[in-house]
Amino acid sequence: MKKRALIFGITGQDGSYLAEFLLKKNYIVHGVKRRSSSPNTERIDHIFDSINKKNKNLFVYYGDVTDSSNIIRIINQTKPHEIYNLAAQSHVKVSFELPDYTANTTALGPLRILECIRSLNLEKKIKYYQASSSEMFGNTKEKPQNEKTKFDPRSVYGISKVFAHHITTNYRDAYGIFACSGILFNHESPRRGPNFVTKKIISGLLRIKNDKQKYLTLGNLYAKRDWGHAKDYAYAMWKMLQGKKPNDYVISTGNQITVKQFVSLSAKRIGIKLKWKNKGLKEIGIDQRNNNTIIKISKAYFRKTEVDDLLGNYSKAKKELKWKPKFTLNKLIDDMVANN
Repeated sequence: MKKRALIFGITGQDGSYLAEFLLKKNYIVHGVKRRSSSPNTERIDHIFDSINKKNKNLFVYYGDVTDSSNIIRIINQTKPHEIYNLAAQSHVKVSFELPDYTANTTALGPLRILECIRSLNLEKKIKYYQASSSEMFGNTKEKPQNEKTKFDPRSVYGISKVFAHHITTNYRDAYGIFACSGILFNHESPRRGPNFVTKKIISGLLRIKNDKQKYLTLGNLYAKRDWGHAKDYAYAMWKMLQGKKPNDYVISTGNQITVKQFVSLSAKRIGIKLKWKNKGLKEIGIDQRNNNTIIKISKAYFRKTEVDDLLGNYSKAKKELKWKPKFTLNKLIDDMVANN
C-alpha cells in the first residue's frame, strides 16, 4: 500500500520540493493551498496539472489553517499517514505589519491541526511534522545554536514559531502523537519568493548586469546567517518522520556569512566586480566595470528588532537521522542564478 502524505502549504518553496521528493518515493501526495484570485501553483506546475489532472498521485485542495472545520474535512477525506505543516505567514519583516494574521496562521494553525488529530482519535495513525525556525533563537548569546539553546525571539513571526514549537512538544507528550519539529535555519532556492533577501539579491544583480535595473536597495548588510538549500531541508523533514521515536532537530549547514558577503559572492559568480565604499546607511556597492553605484542601503529595509547572528549545529540530525547538507553555498548560488 502506498503511503499518503498531506502537505499544508504545498505551493510554497518547501512544500514544492517536499511534494516532488515524496512523489519520487512513491507516495500519494495531498496538498492544501489557500484560495486566491490567481492560481499560485507555479512552484508545482511541473508535477501538477490542475486542468487535465495527469498526475494521479498528486491532489490539491483549497484550505486554510485558520479554519478548523476545513482541516478536519481534509484529514478525513485524505486519511494521511503523514502530515507536514509548512503553512504560515513566513516573512519576518511582514510579521510586524500583519501581527494578528501572522499569529493566527503561524502560531494557532499548528494547534488546530494537532487538535484535529487528537479529536479524531488519530494519535497512533498519523505522524506530524512542524516547521519550526531558527528565528526562534533570536538574540540568544549561545553560538552555534542547537536543540537545547534557549529561545529569544525578536519578531511576531519568531514568537509565533516558539508557540507552535512548544504546542507540538506538548501534544507529543500529552497525547502520544508522533510529532516532530524541524528547527530549520535559512534555506533558499530558485523557488524562493522575490521579497526574501537572497532571491532579491540574485534577481537584482542579474537585472543590473543585463541593464534592466540600475541599483539594488538592501537593509542590514551585517546580519549573519546560516544559509542552506531548500531541497536538502525537504529531505530532512521526511527523515524525521521515518524514525522510531519523534524528536526535534536543528537543520542547518554549520556555516555562516553576512548579507554583505552573500552579495559579494553572488556578484562574483554572476560576473560583476564589486567594491564597497563608506559605512552605515551611506555604504554603497560599486560596479567596477563602469563605476556605477549598484548597491544602496535604506533604513526602510531594517527590521524593528534585528536578529544579528544565527548559526546552527546539526550534529544531532547527522548522528540520529544520518542527514547532512549536500549543497554548498556556491552550489546554492549557482542554482539560483541558473534558474532565476
